[in-house]
Amino acid sequence: MTSPPSTHSGENIRRLVLINSVVGVTIAGISTRVFMISVPTLASALNTDMLGISWALIVYQMAGIGLGVICGRLGDIHGHHKTYGAGMWVMAVASLLCGFSQNIWQLVLFRFLQGIGGAAIQSSGRTLAFKAMPAGSEGKAQGLMAMSHQLGFFLGPPIGGLIIDLVHWRGIFFFLFVPSLAGAAMCMMTGRAAIAEPARPQPIDYRGGLLLFALTVLATLLLDQKVAHIAGGGNQLFLALIFLAALWYFLRHEKKVQSPLINLSIFSVKVFSYGSVGLLFCNINQGLSIFITPFYLQEVLKISPTFIGTIFLVPSVLSMVLSPVSGALTDRIGSRMLLITGVLVLMASFIIGANLRSDSHWLLAAVLLALTGIGSAFFNTASQAAMIRALPKEHWGTAIGIINGIFGLGQMLGISLSGIFLTLAFRYYTGNPAATPDPANGRLFVAAMNLTYLFALALAVIPLLTSTKIKKSE
Repeated sequence: MTSPPSTHSGENIRRLVLINSVVGVTIAGISTRVFMISVPTLASALNTDMLGISWALIVYQMAGIGLGVICGRLGDIHGHHKTYGAGMWVMAVASLLCGFSQNIWQLVLFRFLQGIGGAAIQSSGRTLAFKAMPAGSEGKAQGLMAMSHQLGFFLGPPIGGLIIDLVHWRGIFFFLFVPSLAGAAMCMMTGRAAIAEPARPQPIDYRGGLLLFALTVLATLLLDQKVAHIAGGGNQLFLALIFLAALWYFLRHEKKVQSPLINLSIFSVKVFSYGSVGLLFCNINQGLSIFITPFYLQEVLKISPTFIGTIFLVPSVLSMVLSPVSGALTDRIGSRMLLITGVLVLMASFIIGANLRSDSHWLLAAVLLALTGIGSAFFNTASQAAMIRALPKEHWGTAIGIINGIFGLGQMLGISLSGIFLTLAFRYYTGNPAATPDPANGRLFVAAMNLTYLFALALAVIPLLTSTKIKKSE
């Protein structure tokens, strides 16, 4: 009979698990942002246009949203060490294959595989971090994971730019192969040394997983403006009806099946349900702000892309620094005050956005982005820690998968809604029902942008209300 590991050995294993989780979540963040910087180069090298290369972005995001819950559920049943290790191996192999891609369709396929690996890493890596921390330290765990993700976002663009300039675009994918392989090896070490997670022999809801992924694909197609333009209004309406029918069938199926992919009863926990709604709307607003601001800086204020990239480091750095602080405070004083503070800071950023002018100093936009980073650090960290803490540990993997899905969906909705409302406002100010937002007409573009930020301010009332429903101790 194998004796349990000593206290000292167990502490070392805990630290290794945390380090490996940090490595994995950072890699997932880098994988997202390192690709963004290489899009123009890849489009030229693979003889495709922006619409074609955009699908390499879309499928990665699609895999993260649609498969995050599935990976979390697999981890809950079979053990998160196994799921996390598999995710690392998939990320390593897919990165290598991306580097050898010969055309856009190969790249899209291998980026989807990368997204599968990223979904497993995000869901199980965060769960392992939560379980490795002592009870009552969920806030610190979430702060650490948020910091790791932002670190990946921070490192991705400069690393990608350097590799493209000094080596080759294929090098950005080969670069991801090495730490992914190291993470997979470390996971094997910690998995063997750690006490085995108790097996929970339950059937896997494959039909539910397929339905959830289909819903993700349909939602992506509905929200993508390029698809909407190609499909036309009639086809988009038909697609929306299919989405609603699939959503109804998915919910009906999950209520009936013995071992559902998503145990809908977790939404009866008020902290989790209110937290989900607040998190969704906060991420919609963050996506809206991040999408609109670069157009204002580059096309209206005529600031260089290099300097814009520097400005956009500000929210990442602030979020990276403040997320652990927010996590530690959540463990001490509860999440309610931090949630309210985060929303109020975000609302202050939207007020600035609503008052920008075509001749405003770039520092105002930088302050807007800085407040976005501060607000998201306080709100996102406190919200997720409260949501996870409110559930039994056996549901943590699924819950973290849902949270990751909410993040991705919120960002997608934010980008889509910002385009829709910016277009409607621009048409209102120009008096032309067929006009599209044109930054060359600086005064009217900024007026439409101001109105869009007021829309974001109105939306922010929803997470403010859900935050007040959280008890002080939670």
